[in-house]
Amino acid sequence: MHIAIVGNIGAGKTTLTELLSKHFTWEAQYEAVDNNPYLEDFYGDMKRWSFNLQIYFLNSRFQQLIELQQGDKNIIQDRTIYEDAYIFAENLHDMGLMSSRDYENYRAIFDNITTFIKPPDLLIYLKASVPTLVNNIQRRGREYESGIRLDYLSKLNDKYKKWIDNYKEGKLLVLDKDKLDFANNPEDLGFIIQSIEREIHGLF
Repeated sequence: MHIAIVGNIGAGKTTLTELLSKHFTWEAQYEAVDNNPYLEDFYGDMKRWSFNLQIYFLNSRFQQLIELQQGDKNIIQDRTIYEDAYIFAENLHDMGLMSSRDYENYRAIFDNITTFIKPPDLLIYLKASVPTLVNNIQRRGREYESGIRLDYLSKLNDKYKKWIDNYKEGKLLVLDKDKLDFANNPEDLGFIIQSIEREIHGLF
């Protein structure tokens, strides 16, 4: 079983991944943020480093997925390879922060890669408004995230909506983070666990 959790920066993906992996006793797979050699440079100069950053993410996530598909463990994954292309790279291109030449090259690599992978059994989308995202980003206090612009977060939210509205690869569960405090409220976490079990076991 492969469950993937998607959502904007600060939506609570890592926290939910952690809580669900403990509950289901499944292996958690996290985004390679701490060892990413491009993140800090990217937030300092997005135009210069956007292509490098996106290629790094694409490669590390592809590697993660190949290992996942070759293994026999139940996995809960924090962020997916699809977000790299449909959300982040596309948004960087729209904002003029990635050239068309780099973007087309990137998408060609992504299209080739995705022929080798299977989509998750269940995709969980953590939908969150910009104020909720900003609140979470400020609370966790990562230095390289302190300069993230509100218009950037807002544009990413628009991209997520477009992608999720057209998602046809498998089962989908949308959760409203503005109304759910799963980190501090056990009832909210219980509601999410029930929703997941209903999706994966077909229980009503």
